[in-house]
Amino acid sequence: MKFLVILLNIFIIPLVQGDQTCSRTAVVNSQEVLVDSNSNLKGEGLRYLIDRDSIAKGHLDKYQKNSSRIWLTAGLGTAGTILTVSGFMANSNSQTKRNLIVSGLSLLLVNYLTAKTLEYTNEENLNRSVDEYNRRNTPTIYFGPTIGVEVKKSF
Repeated sequence: MKFLVILLNIFIIPLVQGDQTCSRTAVVNSQEVLVDSNSNLKGEGLRYLIDRDSIAKGHLDKYQKNSSRIWLTAGLGTAGTILTVSGFMANSNSQTKRNLIVSGLSLLLVNYLTAKTLEYTNEENLNRSVDEYNRRNTPTIYFGPTIGVEVKKSF
């Protein structure tokens, strides 16, 4: 039971709190621009600028295409949930219940790690897109983890 509580704290609570990607901003001409607009395409808020550069546009298109591929994680998550719930509801011996629960939780763990890895590596496509745009075009897009955060300088 303690194992289940630990898993809930590690995996479920951060998922309920949600990703911070919906509030990401970039700075263009001293104005903040939402990177992820209210459409379901991540990075769409920068499209009006990035469309000017074919290389940057290619990276943005790849980023959006990879962001929309959720069938793998959805399938793994569903299978893991079904196995775990089946284990809790099984009327068979304790070894079978334990095997179902452990395999279901293991599958959920693999699903979580796979989803986070894919998301992290895909963010490189968005960063490449902004970098490629900034090399050849103006106005410059300032985008990164420190945008909107006051940075202390030590002199």
